[in-house]
Amino acid sequence: MYPIRLKRAYEAPDESDGTRVLVERLWPRGVSKAKAHIDLWLKDIAPSTDLRHWYGHEPEKFPEFRQRYEAELHEGAAHDALNRLREMIQQQPVTLVYATKDAEHSSAAVLYDILQQQQ
Repeated sequence: MYPIRLKRAYEAPDESDGTRVLVERLWPRGVSKAKAHIDLWLKDIAPSTDLRHWYGHEPEKFPEFRQRYEAELHEGAAHDALNRLREMIQQQPVTLVYATKDAEHSSAAVLYDILQQQQ
């Protein structure tokens, strides 16, 4: 199993990042595709638009957000994207790239925890 990292889209890429996977449904504002150095954009792994709007990055809602998001990751395209990510970390280092300022209360943090449990 290779390392998994979290990195904000606004931070400079680094050689140690390995494969950089954007795990957001929307492209990060103000970041050019050239500057971001994204290898794969997994839109389907991001929370649904309805869930994202409900959550609104309000930390007090994070426990319920986590539960709802984990449920979404067990269905359809999100489940397929999660399996793809699981396969990737078997083959190479992966950095989950996200946009929010609050990494601790983000969907990327939930994904990171899920992937770490598998290691």
